[in-house]
Amino acid sequence: MRLMEFKMERADLVKEGDIVQVTEGSLPSSWYYMIEPAVAMSANIPLFERLKSKEGKIVNVRPSDTAFYLTVEFDE
Repeated sequence: MRLMEFKMERADLVKEGDIVQVTEGSLPSSWYYMIEPAVAMSANIPLFERLKSKEGKIVNVRPSDTAFYLTVEFDE
């Protein structure tokens, strides 16, 4: 199991227990991932920590003052 955090800026787009699809984007020295359809985005991930799975399950939604942070579990 691998846990990854995503930032979501609007409320109630997904909830705990939802199965989500992610797409991968590349930068010169890292990867980033987006929960589709453009619900939330990950931080930049180093090249050697590339995500292998493209489907995950939301295990936690944590609100903050400015956004919501999703913890997504991937089978890896």
